Amino acid sequence: MPLSPLFRQARYAELPGWAGDDHAAAFAAFRRSALHACEKSYKSGSLGIEAQAFTDAFSAARGVPEIDAEAARRFFEDHFLPFRIVPDTADGGFVTGFYEPEVEASDKRTHRFGVPLLGVPNDLVKVDDDSRPAGLDPYLAFGRKMPDGIVEYFDRAAIEAGAIEGRARPLAWLADPVDAFFIHVQGAARLHMRDGTVRRVTYAAKSGQRFTGAGRVLVDMGEIPPEDVTMQSIRAWFRDNPTRIAEILHRNRSYIFFREAPVDDPSLGPVAAAKVPLTPGRSVAVDRLLHTFGTPFFISAPTLHAFGEPFSRLMIAQDTGSAIVGPARGDLFAGSGDAAGEIAGVVRHGADFFALVPRTLVEGRAA
Repeated sequence: MPLSPLFRQARYAELPGWAGDDHAAAFAAFRRSALHACEKSYKSGSLGIEAQAFTDAFSAARGVPEIDAEAARRFFEDHFLPFRIVPDTADGGFVTGFYEPEVEASDKRTHRFGVPLLGVPNDLVKVDDDSRPAGLDPYLAFGRKMPDGIVEYFDRAAIEAGAIEGRARPLAWLADPVDAFFIHVQGAARLHMRDGTVRRVTYAAKSGQRFTGAGRVLVDMGEIPPEDVTMQSIRAWFRDNPTRIAEILHRNRSYIFFREAPVDDPSLGPVAAAKVPLTPGRSVAVDRLLHTFGTPFFISAPTLHAFGEPFSRLMIAQDTGSAIVGPARGDLFAGSGDAAGEIAGVVRHGADFFALVPRTLVEGRAA
């Protein structure tokens, strides 16, 4: 598979802020992917960065449990070559942010806690090209198993009206439908239960219907100017218009189902699509059809200050999302809790993307 022409080889000296980054923090995240890849290799993305080309770098990372920033910088420079990603559109690269919400929850439905987070329904099935019946929307990756075959699954409005009652177990109950909606968007949450314990839920499956963000709906309705759309402004609109919450949320036909997961290390996020815990400030969600999990990306967004400085960091591709589409599109993991939400909610910035491509891949082809 040839390397995509969207990749233009660069020098490390051309990466703004490369020398001053904390490469040890990025290495710790990279090593988690290396440990997972020892058990099961990642799939190669369509832009030509082959998963097997990471073998040497992954093996070397597994053998180094601790490393300082300078040694980590040399590790990446020894094993990878930087390539600027030149997007195929005039819009350029773009980053947003995501986080793991923390909310109060109950294991039983009460007058206050009446909004469920549901487990996977017993009639939901994965749909692929081999099992897709004629006429079913090719977009749909999930469907409903019926005696006569697979049909389109219920959308958000139907599910919230009770269409699958008794088919999906409530894992927990929340007090606020807006909190539940943002947990659906983020794909995971830490739940502070009424008995004092902390539980985690994370993505397990979805209805398969298309995702439409509440921000896009409010922009299209003229309720929020496009330049003012943040998680904070959306929440403020819902607070000011409580009778219209369902009207807006039901425009998003997609519905997420969850599974319970442990909180093994409170400093890390949930296990995401790359099957490793997300690292705050170092894990990035990318378009998994284009990119290969485990790929290091150096991302420069000079106007982004929400992380505490002009953003210029080495990140590791460890998650994906339905809204993350394109070669220079990333979603930066900010961490867990309200403080992380304040960061993630305002990230909408242009960015330059540099993919670190394994030297074995580049030099092997050059030879």
